[in-house]
Amino acid sequence: MVKKELPHREKDGVQGGRGVIEFSDLASIDETYGHIRLLSTCTLHPGCSIGYHTHEQETEFYYILQGEAVVSDNGTEVVMHPGQVMSTGNGQGHSIENRTQSDVVILAMIVTA
Repeated sequence: MVKKELPHREKDGVQGGRGVIEFSDLASIDETYGHIRLLSTCTLHPGCSIGYHTHEQETEFYYILQGEAVVSDNGTEVVMHPGQVMSTGNGQGHSIENRTQSDVVILAMIVTA
């Protein structure tokens, strides 16, 4: 099925982060038979972030589509660029922040156990 329009939503303070994050949902949990609870592109405007959080019984993937992002990978800061991916699961934690003057766009996917 080709989707001509994606559901778009905005959320302020995601996981305790700063600013408003824009989500374009690519698929619902029903469309993925309950295996993927989030599949979205997320736009982080300059100064915005998704706060540090952990994942139990699931794994979240961040794939950088555009821009330069600073992520916390279990407390270690790493700069990520387009084409790079990180995964966080099994009690591990992460966050992501846009410290630049340009938008950061990521593909975020949470796969459940």
